[in-house]
Amino acid sequence: MTLACYACDPGQTRGRRYPQAPAPTRTEYQRDRDRIVHSTAFRRLVYKTQVFLNHEGDLFRTRMTHSLEVAQLGRSIARSLQLNEDLVEAIALAHDLGHTPFGHAGQDALNECMVNYAGFEHNLQSLRVVDQLEERYPEFDGLNLTFETREGILKHCSQANAQALEAIEPQGVAQRFLTHTQPSLEAQLCNLADEIAYNAHDIDDGVRSGLISLTQLQAVPLFDQFRQQTLADYPQLQDPSQGRRLLYESIRRMLSAQVYDVIAATQAALDAAQPADMNAARALPPLVQFGANMRAQSKQLKAFLLQQLYRHPQVMHTTGQARQVVRELFASYLASPQEMPERYKLRHLKAAPLDPANALARTVADYIAGMTDRFALREHQRLTGQTLLKEVHL
Repeated sequence: MTLACYACDPGQTRGRRYPQAPAPTRTEYQRDRDRIVHSTAFRRLVYKTQVFLNHEGDLFRTRMTHSLEVAQLGRSIARSLQLNEDLVEAIALAHDLGHTPFGHAGQDALNECMVNYAGFEHNLQSLRVVDQLEERYPEFDGLNLTFETREGILKHCSQANAQALEAIEPQGVAQRFLTHTQPSLEAQLCNLADEIAYNAHDIDDGVRSGLISLTQLQAVPLFDQFRQQTLADYPQLQDPSQGRRLLYESIRRMLSAQVYDVIAATQAALDAAQPADMNAARALPPLVQFGANMRAQSKQLKAFLLQQLYRHPQVMHTTGQARQVVRELFASYLASPQEMPERYKLRHLKAAPLDPANALARTVADYIAGMTDRFALREHQRLTGQTLLKEVHL
C-alpha cells in the first residue's frame, strides 16, 4: 500500500531507545506489533475488564477484546486515509497495557492510593510496561519499541509527569505535552478509534446485562436513527425475540457511519491543511476528527452511557467493592512488601536509591496494576480473609 506523505514511514522512524539491527522480513512497526502481542501484559488483558467485572459474565468485553476492536477500526480508517496500518495496530494493541484490574474503578482507586507518591496514570503506566516492566530480553528492560509507537501509547500525561519524562528522555515522547504539539496522525486515529469502540461495545454490553434497554436507547439520536433504519429494512425484527439481531444490526450501522464520517472529516481537514510530511502534521491542530454533527451526537451518546450505565446503582455497587479491593491490597503490600513476589522486592531495592520517597509505593502500584481481576480478588482474600465480588453472572 502507498503511504500518504504525512503518514509515518517505518523507514524514517526516530528509532528505538536501544539500537537494534532491522528485521529481515518485517518493518519496524510490524516488529513492534509482534512484540506487543507476545508480551505478558497483553495476555493479561483477557482477564481485565471494562465496565462489567470479570466475575459478572464471560461474554462482556475485556481489555483484550476492546484492544482488538480498536485495532480493527483503526486499520480500516488508516487504509482509507493512506496512514500506516501497522503503526495504528501496534498502538491500538498496546494502549491499555497499563490498565489496572476492575476497569476505571481500579484505576481511580490506585490513583487515590498514589496521591502522595506522584499519582497513577494508566497511559503513563502503559508506557512503563513497554519501557521497563516487561522482562523478555537480555540486553534491556521493556520491549524497546519505536518512538512512534511509544508516542501513541502515551495518550495523556500530566505536566509534572511530562517534565519528569523529558528530563530522562530529552525531546522524547513527552515533549509534545510541554510544547503543545500533536502526536502522529496514526496516534490521533487510535485515540478516536478507542472512543468509537468503547461507545459501541458499552451499548452492547449494557443491553446484554439488562441495565439499559433498547427502549431507553431511543432517546439517543446517534443510535436510534440506525435502529429505525434497521426496522424499516427488516420489519420482522419488531418481534421481541429478535432483539439481539436488532441491536447488533443497529450497532453495526452506527459503527459504519462513524467510520465513514471520520474518513470524510479527516480527509477534508488534510486537504485544507496540506501537511508536507508527518512532522508538519504534528505542528498543526488535531486533524483526525469527526464532523461537527457526528461529534455532537457522539457526546450525547457518552452522556447517556454515563448517566444510565456507568452510574447505574448495580455498577456503582460492584465498582465500589472493586475500589475497596485495590485500596486494601495497596495498604497490605505497602505495610508488608515481602508479600509480593521476589522480583518485585528486587525491583524496589533497585529503585530505592534513586527515589527513596516513592520507590516502594511505585513498586506496589506496578504489581497491582499488572493483576487480572480474578488474581486481585484471590490476593485480597488471601491477605484480608474477606470475600468480595462474589460471582453473580448477569
